[in-house]
Amino acid sequence: MYPFRKAVENRDPGALEALLADDVVFTSPVAFKPYPGKAMTAAILRGVMRVFEDFTYVREIANPDGRDHALVFTATVNGKRLQGCDFLHLDEEGKIDDLTVMVRPLSAAQALAEAMGAQFDRIAREAAGA
Repeated sequence: MYPFRKAVENRDPGALEALLADDVVFTSPVAFKPYPGKAMTAAILRGVMRVFEDFTYVREIANPDGRDHALVFTATVNGKRLQGCDFLHLDEEGKIDDLTVMVRPLSAAQALAEAMGAQFDRIAREAAGA
């Protein structure tokens, strides 16, 4: 089991943050522009943990070189069931330098966008260290 999966399943934000490279880039399933940096990515992941209910990883796929992982999950957001995938790329030191999340169906992605939008002021404050 990849450590990111374990940290998410244990709902351990400190362990998640420790896995991120300083220059990590987070690409959201609901935002056009990627979010750069460890502080912002960690804050977004904490926000996601607050809005996802019944989160479960159902499949883990890894590249033989160990630098690319895909983690398929299910969750509920505001009553909408979704399926998604976390795509992770690791740098030379084994830290996550790229995290892309995709979700479906559209109605669940819209519910996620709404729920995360309601979290965004808090996420921005957390990323700024406030």
